[in-house]
Amino acid sequence: MRYISTRGEAPAVGFAETLLAGLAPDGGLYVPAAWPTFDADEIAAFAGKPYAEVAAAVLGRFVGDDIPAAKLRAICEAAYATFAHPAVTPVKQLDSGLWLLELFHGPTLAFKDVAMQLLARLYEHVLAERGRKLTIVCATSGDTGGAAVEAFRGASNVRIVVLFPDGRISEVQRRFMTTTGESNVACLSVDGTFDDCQTLVKGLFRDRAFADEVDLSGVNSINWARVAAQSVYYFTSAVALGAPHRPVSFAVPTGNFGDAFAGYVAMKLGLPIERLTAATNSNDIVARALSTGRYTTGQVVATQSPAMDIQIASNFERLYFEAVGRDAEDTARAFGGFAATGAIDLPTQAFADIKARFSGEAVDEAETARTIAATLAATGELIDPHTAVGVAAAHRQAKGTTPLVVLSTAHPAKFPEAVEAAAGQAPALHPRAKGLYDRPEQIEPLSADIDKLKAFVRTFAAA
Repeated sequence: MRYISTRGEAPAVGFAETLLAGLAPDGGLYVPAAWPTFDADEIAAFAGKPYAEVAAAVLGRFVGDDIPAAKLRAICEAAYATFAHPAVTPVKQLDSGLWLLELFHGPTLAFKDVAMQLLARLYEHVLAERGRKLTIVCATSGDTGGAAVEAFRGASNVRIVVLFPDGRISEVQRRFMTTTGESNVACLSVDGTFDDCQTLVKGLFRDRAFADEVDLSGVNSINWARVAAQSVYYFTSAVALGAPHRPVSFAVPTGNFGDAFAGYVAMKLGLPIERLTAATNSNDIVARALSTGRYTTGQVVATQSPAMDIQIASNFERLYFEAVGRDAEDTARAFGGFAATGAIDLPTQAFADIKARFSGEAVDEAETARTIAATLAATGELIDPHTAVGVAAAHRQAKGTTPLVVLSTAHPAKFPEAVEAAAGQAPALHPRAKGLYDRPEQIEPLSADIDKLKAFVRTFAAA
C-alpha cells in the first residue's frame, strides 16, 4: 500500500512512513495512491462483530504489509479495551429516523480517543521496530490535545508537545492535557487562536532541517492514520442500521474537516452513504464552501463548541484533491494561493462533485443552545454543544427512509458550564474526570512566534 502527497512533490511512501511523518515534506497531505475497497458481502459480514475486529479489517486495507495482520489485530484490541462501553461506539436512537453515534466512551470523553488510542500503539510498535524516538507536536482546539496526551503519556519512544489557544477551551478539556505529571508531555498555552496554533505546527514541518533535528511527527488529523481510524465507526454504525442493504446518511459536527472526510473515506471504501452533512458552528468556513463553492477564511470567534472554532480546515485539501481528479499541480497551486490570499474558488465540476456527496450547515450560538434544551425536553438526552450543532443540522434535513446518524463527538461533562447555561441542568461529573481538579497543572505560556516555539521544542527534545 503506497501513499502520495496531495501536492505531488513528495515521493510515494508506505503506511509506516505516513504514520511517522504526519505531513508530507512538500507541505501536502498523504492519501492512498489507489483506494482499496470492500464489496457488499464483506461489509455485511461486519454485522455483530466486535469493534476491534472491524477496525483491524478496515485498517488492514490501509496498512498493507507494513504490520502483520495478527499484530494489527492485537493493537486494535488493546486500543479499544480502554473504552468504557463494550460496543466502543454505540448507536442510540434519538427520534424517528434519527440516531446518535456515541463517540465519547474513551479515556478523555471525546471522539478523538477512537483514533488516538490506536495511533499511540501503532507508533510504539513501529518505533520499537526501528529503534527510533520521535517528537510529536500537536495543535488542539480542545479535544485532540487531551486525547493525544492520554494516549502517549509515559510512552518510552515519544515526546509530545501540545499547543492550545489560551482561554479558548473548556477547563475540563485543558485539565485532561495539563495534569498528567509525565516528563514526556509539555503543554503550551498560545496567545492566539487554534488557527495560530495550527499554523505554528505546520511551520515546524516546513522547516525540514528542524524537523529532522528533533525527529518531528504530528498526530493532528493531517496524519492519515487518524482519518483512516475514524472511518471505522462509519462502518460499524451503518451496518448496525442495515448497510449495505440500505444506505445511511450522517451529520458530522466538524472544524478541521477530519471527521467529515473520514466519512468520505468510508464512502470511497464502498460503504453506501447517501449524504454527509458537515455541521459547523459560527466558524463556518466549511459550511460556506459546501454551500457557495468559495473556500475563504474568516475571523475565528469563540463559541460554546470550542473544538470547532477553526477557520482553516486542513482536511479540505484532501477533498479538493479528489474533486479535481487528483490533480496535484492544481491542488498545490490552489492551497499555495490560499496561504497567501485566504480564498479558493472551487472549479465548477469539482464543486458539483462535492455537492453530490456533501451539504454544509452552519449553526449559530442561539440555535446550539436551543437544541441542547429542546433535545433534553423531548428525549431526556443531555448532549454537549458540539453534538447539538450536529443535531440542529440534522433537523434541517428532509426526512426520508434513510437513517440519519449524528456523530456525538463529546460527553456533556466536558462542557458543564455551556450545557447548564443552555439546558438549566448541569451534567454529572463523569468518573473519568474525577481527580482532574485535584492535580496540579503544568502549562508553559507561549506567544504565537515560530522561533520561540522552535527553541522550546529543541530544548524539550534534547532533555
